[in-house]
Amino acid sequence: MRPGELYVGRFAPSPTGWLHAGSMVAALASWLDARAHGGRWLVRIEDVDGPRCIAGAEDAILRQLADCGLHPDAPPLRQSDCGALYAQALERLQAAGLAYGCRCTRREIAQALQARGLDRERHGDLVYPGTCRPGGPQPVPWLEARAVRLLTCADDGCDTVIDWQDRRLGRQRQNVSREVGDFVLRRADGLWAYQLAVVVDDAAQGVTDIVRGEDLADNTPRQILLRRHLGLPQPRHLHTPLVLAADGQKLSKQNGAAPVDTGRPAEVLTAAARALGLDLAEGLSADAVRAEALRQWRLRLERE
Repeated sequence: MRPGELYVGRFAPSPTGWLHAGSMVAALASWLDARAHGGRWLVRIEDVDGPRCIAGAEDAILRQLADCGLHPDAPPLRQSDCGALYAQALERLQAAGLAYGCRCTRREIAQALQARGLDRERHGDLVYPGTCRPGGPQPVPWLEARAVRLLTCADDGCDTVIDWQDRRLGRQRQNVSREVGDFVLRRADGLWAYQLAVVVDDAAQGVTDIVRGEDLADNTPRQILLRRHLGLPQPRHLHTPLVLAADGQKLSKQNGAAPVDTGRPAEVLTAAARALGLDLAEGLSADAVRAEALRQWRLRLERE
């Protein structure tokens, strides 16, 4: 951290279900890192994808955190309240010639990729072939646009390579142009895309350090690129180990991961701390687990 800079961390769950063992690991890690740095810890409710949100999930998540003694230092921010900020950011990108309208459906994208022998996916998303890109084969008037995309490269021969450093994973690199393509900022259904929302949110909350699950590391280059275009500060990153199910897949709401029972907070915290590589004894109280985990986290920071 820069001298005199106040650490601000955050935990940003989506209210599409209750917290499971994997999300508790991310919650505890972000809380520990903020407390170990003597900083602030915030909670943000990422409800930008309204149709997927479940009634009562937000209250349940906040209750689970409170049961475990993980209390934020400010009231939670909700993405559903931040649409004006996202619109302002999109306008800046459009004015700079970095955002353009796209009317492609997923089927059309797949067909275009197949025709070029490039039918590939990255985490379920097709790598956009640039069909509607300005100067491309089918540029789209704004009034006809379904979605809005970020221009990652002006032509097929150029690359936008992002190098970045993760506190746990080390040096990382991604060619955003070739591995992701021009990614969505506003979806065809009118909803804001996660990539734009999270970048604007972090800047608005003054977040200096992002601590989250390793499955989100792949998003980081896109977010770094957006911050550069918008002139926003670049936080540090720490991506935590994943908690895997019995079949080797990561725990997630999509594959039916069971909610954690925070009626036994000491057990929940102990399991999360051990997943982070901390050495916790059996039989401690929840307060003792947090205290010992924090002591060990501070020692870990001294070795970074």
